[in-house]
Amino acid sequence: MTGDLTTPRERYRSQLRAEIKERAWEQIATAGATALSLNAIAKQMGMSGPALYRYFASRDELITELIKDAYRSEATVFQTAAAAGADLGALAHALRRWALDDPQRYFLVYGTPVPGYHAPAETTAITAEIMAVLLDACEPLSTAATRTPFDEHLASHRQWDGGHPAPTPALHRALSFWTRLHGVLSLELAGHYTGMGFDPAQLFEAELSSLLAP
Repeated sequence: MTGDLTTPRERYRSQLRAEIKERAWEQIATAGATALSLNAIAKQMGMSGPALYRYFASRDELITELIKDAYRSEATVFQTAAAAGADLGALAHALRRWALDDPQRYFLVYGTPVPGYHAPAETTAITAEIMAVLLDACEPLSTAATRTPFDEHLASHRQWDGGHPAPTPALHRALSFWTRLHGVLSLELAGHYTGMGFDPAQLFEAELSSLLAP
């Protein structure tokens, strides 16, 4: 016999957690992550504060789940594009589409840190997956036999994250790609180009062309 083996209580708990996260995203879209309030969410859902805390023990636990969902969404976009044969340019366009699709999600992970919040190590593992895809795309001349394995990319990222003194050329290129394009995207999503008289998409393309130049 096959099928969903979860109990009705487990399904109900999963549904409630999903609704709480939806309400949290609505709050973030309205007032930013710093204003996130579990008590306000409980009131919206017709629950008491203590009842909601049975699903998320603290504001920080809820923020962590939202951050993990955001990073996992981005990692899935990158991994799907890479599986379809995307090169570095295609990954850049996938990144921009992902960012423009939900600016609040983007700013939660790449915007101003939430005061008093410290992300657990488990979120770093997801970001390492994203970096591994970029590292792979930064080795376009490698053959299948010589391309750096995925787990070695992750190890390289962890070494650099711990203060590795000499990043590989692929890692250096990936970091340049990451920081420069995020700089352009962050300014665009925050509205800083408004009134400047140019298309932000063209600026993104110009920056990407510079990064892809030999």
